[in-house]
Amino acid sequence: MRARIIALYTSPVLALLFRVILGVIFLYAGVIKIVDPLGFAQALYNYRILPGWMINPAAIILPWVEVMVGGSLLLGIRTLGGGLLVSSLLWIFALALGINLVRGVDISCGCFSTSNTASPITWFHLARDLILLGMGLFIVLFDQGMASLERLFRTRSS
Repeated sequence: MRARIIALYTSPVLALLFRVILGVIFLYAGVIKIVDPLGFAQALYNYRILPGWMINPAAIILPWVEVMVGGSLLLGIRTLGGGLLVSSLLWIFALALGINLVRGVDISCGCFSTSNTASPITWFHLARDLILLGMGLFIVLFDQGMASLERLFRTRSS
């Protein structure tokens, strides 16, 4: 019984599922921010964490990083790097949320909408990011490249 539980929790199928979930989430979130860089810059500013001179560069670069990470995970290209990067981003996002929740600041998340009228951050947002972080770490630890382009190309070249 214990071996079955361990096999389930280290399953490459579960790693693939987590890759797809995180890939779609990060692609979607990145595209929304790319379409409205000014709105995303305002969302970043509202967090009051980055110095002013970093807001605009971060608002331009971060969405493209999210899209690249999402694509990496979805397509199965460099999934270890994608898993490490998505986990790092989620850790930073969780930290920013936690800081502002403790401060009691009433701001919108900026996660999937750049609108300032979106619902304010809650402890649910932090819990969600921590769960997604766990999924990213699972990918780093247990992904075996199932249904990945990288594995397909490696197999064909052998």
